[in-house]
Amino acid sequence: MQKIIAALALSGAAAYVAPVAPKATTALNSKAELEALAMSNTDALGQSMGFWDPLGLADGDFWGLGNEGTIGYLRHAEIKHGRVAMAAFLGYMAGATELVSGPHKILPYRGFEPGLTPPEQWDAIPLYGKLQILVIVGMLESYGEGAGFPESYTHYTKGGLPGFYPSIKGKGAGQITFDLYKPFPIFPEQSEAQKERGRRVEVNNGRAAMLGLMSLLSASAVPGSVPALSGIEGFPQYSGNVMIPFEGDFTLF
Repeated sequence: MQKIIAALALSGAAAYVAPVAPKATTALNSKAELEALAMSNTDALGQSMGFWDPLGLADGDFWGLGNEGTIGYLRHAEIKHGRVAMAAFLGYMAGATELVSGPHKILPYRGFEPGLTPPEQWDAIPLYGKLQILVIVGMLESYGEGAGFPESYTHYTKGGLPGFYPSIKGKGAGQITFDLYKPFPIFPEQSEAQKERGRRVEVNNGRAAMLGLMSLLSASAVPGSVPALSGIEGFPQYSGNVMIPFEGDFTLF
């Protein structure tokens, strides 16, 4: 099953051929630069759609940030959501394997039960374990927004590079020993052209992952809702509500 899902993910990623972006004078793209970016896409999808902004978000001014600040915010949000979706997509596939969901001699967490689907595994985590995860995510989010970097960090709504994550090694009173990005110096240094291409590829893969993740969640909650996945024998089903992550712990209503 995992091979089929992976093939679908790769085919989706291939549909988003990375366009060649014009060289921007700042880290933030203006609307004109976004339009040029879309029109420079030479694949069939890009040529047929061109610059696609049905909600007119590229003309927006969120919270008084200005137009370029708003575009920087939207670009950063897309990159961040794409990163989360890529991690979640791979995590879902890994959680559906016998290696993860099968019996363990040492339980990965208190309350673990073998044979659960990925959403059911989340439900089985004790409340305090879930809260610990949220605290860690919140800490990483605060560092990503520049907390602790008052001088060296330029926010993405003020001319900084959307998607940039600063070094956090040594933060947390010295308890963080690795950077979130590139924790080990095993990869060679890249040229600016390679970095630019990598950023475009990341956006494309993130878009495919967001579609892929929602397809997995939809197929698990509503059998037959995703025809490409309905034919997979043993596809994990879920009777809960994926939009209520603390459904089994407490309710506000």
